Amino acid sequence: MIVSALLTAVGINLGLCLLFFTLYSILRKQPGNIKVYAPRLVAAEKSQESSHFDIQRLLPSPGWVRRAWMPSEDELLALCGLDAVVFMRVFIFSFRVFSVAAFIGVFVLLPLNYVGNQLKDTDFSDIPHKSLEVFNISNVNNGSPRLWVHFCAAYLITGVVCYLLYYEYDYISSKRIAYLYSLKPQPHQFTVLVRGIPPSADGSFSESIERFFSDYHSSTYLSHIVVRHSNKLQHLIDAESIYKRLTHLKSVNGSRQSDKRDGFLGMFGKRINLADYEKKLEDLEENVRLAQSNVTLAGKEVPAAFVCFKSRYGAAIASHMQQSINPTEWITEQAPEPQDVYWPFFSASFLKRWISKMVVVIATIILTSFFLIPVVFVQGLTNLDQLQILLPFMKHILNITIVSQVVTGYLPSLILQLFLSFVPPIMMLFSSIQGYVSHSEIEKSACGKVLWFTIWNVFFANVLSGSAFSQAELFLEPKNIPSKLAVAVPEQASFFIAYVVTSGWTNLASELTRIWPLFEDFMGRHCFKCTSQKFEVPSIAYHSHLPKVLFFGLLGLTYFLLAPLILPFILTYYCLGYIIYRNQFLNLYSAKFETAGKFWPIVHCSTIFSLILMHAIAIGIFSLKKLPLASSLTLPLPVLTLLFHDYCRKRFLPNFKAYPTESLIKRDRQDQNDPAIGDFFEKLVTAYRDPAMEPIQYSKSEDGRSSPLLSDHV
Repeated sequence: MIVSALLTAVGINLGLCLLFFTLYSILRKQPGNIKVYAPRLVAAEKSQESSHFDIQRLLPSPGWVRRAWMPSEDELLALCGLDAVVFMRVFIFSFRVFSVAAFIGVFVLLPLNYVGNQLKDTDFSDIPHKSLEVFNISNVNNGSPRLWVHFCAAYLITGVVCYLLYYEYDYISSKRIAYLYSLKPQPHQFTVLVRGIPPSADGSFSESIERFFSDYHSSTYLSHIVVRHSNKLQHLIDAESIYKRLTHLKSVNGSRQSDKRDGFLGMFGKRINLADYEKKLEDLEENVRLAQSNVTLAGKEVPAAFVCFKSRYGAAIASHMQQSINPTEWITEQAPEPQDVYWPFFSASFLKRWISKMVVVIATIILTSFFLIPVVFVQGLTNLDQLQILLPFMKHILNITIVSQVVTGYLPSLILQLFLSFVPPIMMLFSSIQGYVSHSEIEKSACGKVLWFTIWNVFFANVLSGSAFSQAELFLEPKNIPSKLAVAVPEQASFFIAYVVTSGWTNLASELTRIWPLFEDFMGRHCFKCTSQKFEVPSIAYHSHLPKVLFFGLLGLTYFLLAPLILPFILTYYCLGYIIYRNQFLNLYSAKFETAGKFWPIVHCSTIFSLILMHAIAIGIFSLKKLPLASSLTLPLPVLTLLFHDYCRKRFLPNFKAYPTESLIKRDRQDQNDPAIGDFFEKLVTAYRDPAMEPIQYSKSEDGRSSPLLSDHV
């Protein structure tokens, strides 16, 4: 790729970013869009629609940037939780790393690369038509003393990254402990999930649990609730959607019989009859009531239960000790938050969960293999000569300067991004059938899958398909392999720069504008006349957002020595991301669950992997550049990095798996002076009741008052 093609890609994406920022600045001010751009504030009743017209609504302004910047970290923690703070710490950490890296890369390494003449003589007069390879380490002469500057830079950036990693790990670990002390008593802190309960010949699972925990945890055991089969009941509970539809129809139709239809714009579908909807709702509620009664009185129990304890320490002891001689029975783990529980997989046996994990591993490998097809296609677009050979009928069109620049500079990364958009939902589906019992664990598992999928299919597959695969004939002449690979591996930096501005800059800007939710809201209000006051506040999808943030960090560290031109683009991405995501957390996203920062170990491991990858490539590059001493002296770097990683794993990771005894007992002692702790324990007994067993209250009794279909004791 030549410089002008890169500038074309950057110009297109920069224009799109400015367009999205302008649209957001205007659209967010419109009263009708408040549920699209500030649903979190609407749900918290901190923002209301205003009908007063103001000309300022039609003018773009950067005021939202200042409001996103102003709240302190403590205010963000109080409003959005520790997970949001940790996510923002990823941007702070990355900004610090790449501020140093960009300074070294742009002002030290890049000039050294450009003044080299390994590839061709330097001509300062025709930079726009030069290949980007002249800015890479490939242009430094073999054996040049300038390579020692790159060697020193590798050690320097490794030290900076490790120091900042240690600081962040220590900081977030201390935040987790402080967060525990600041919270009021939470149900999941006193509850343990027990699975693999052995069947009892003389009683039910409930009686077995009572005997077991009363015997072995007599001083701390409080109560339990057994999970029951409610899968069939789940399919019946769609009363809320029918109720919303009925409320809407009553608001737009005065009579019980209407000439309108229930389809698009009232012109298609069945004719509206409110009496039919009311009858359907009543029948559904009656069916749910009967099904709930059957599950409660005669429903089959699942060998799983939530066991509650009188103290956090008692729950921790039960969750982290093996309960039975047979490790597949009485399996305990810390319970998730009540709203975080994922109910469908409770009936799965130990064997079924193991088989499910194996199936998911195989399916992930197959998906990764098939994804190589679009990767190879995308890499073909980056090479104009190969594209003209494959598509000879487009040769004249591709010779047009602007067309060739768009095709080679912008189109490949755009196509790859479209294919990648299907990966997070698929990985989320895979993780949901692995046997996890909480949405947060499913999200963490999917996050790891998406991250490693992206690293392999976007980084390794692109590098290999762009070098070794496309130049397979080089292996017929082994003596040419080192010199050619030294040029070919850094050559992919041009593609990744375009990928950063397309998948990074533009996607961040589109995250603000929310085009699709805006379209849905507009159609609902103006075409379908939806007037319901209830709406769902979205939550951030960590499994799709976090891997992308970490992948850009991998690109930056990997190409720090090879092609430092990428560093300013990555630094810009983290600056934009910091402001945009703070804005989204404060206005848009509401936490669906709280892991208290358990995503940070994924960030740490990904960064360590990026460093090791940078070291491995540096060793190879110095060897190919005929500087064997530098290659040998680089060997201690990955060893020292792995030792640092092992130290951090032993020093900090235990605090992310479980809270220490010291903290739990201190917190339990604080509760002894809390007068509300008695009420908390009374509510704890029913905190983990299956949502399918909750009474629904949409129908009306004859006196016009709402009445639950089940009493509270069920």
